[in-house]
Amino acid sequence: MLDHVSIPVQDPARAAAFYDHVLATIGLRRVKEVGGAIGYGREPAWPMFWLEPDLHPEGGKSARAGIGLHISFRASSRAEVQSFHAAALANGGCDAGAPGPRPQYSAGFYGAFAFDPDGFKIEAVVREG
Repeated sequence: MLDHVSIPVQDPARAAAFYDHVLATIGLRRVKEVGGAIGYGREPAWPMFWLEPDLHPEGGKSARAGIGLHISFRASSRAEVQSFHAAALANGGCDAGAPGPRPQYSAGFYGAFAFDPDGFKIEAVVREG
């Protein structure tokens, strides 16, 4: 069981502006900021998704497209999945799979995919039935 996930971002303000809109569609909001990191959740005591300033130890950038990171957020309805995808595209994300059923993943799977401004693949999914 996961407690939280954090990702490195090149521009925390840009990433936060994106995630403020996208995560609001599934009931998550910015609940905590500590040392440049920004946490999202439903309650202030328990952020479950964090944006971390990219502080690569060798001075390079660890936040880059194509590293294979994929984060899936649970939605409660098809409408939330559709809103998540629309918010991602409206706020600087790129399409990685329009909302729709994907029975090849599992029965009742309805999801949508986008790339965030740092190139990380995010998803919203509702599992019906």
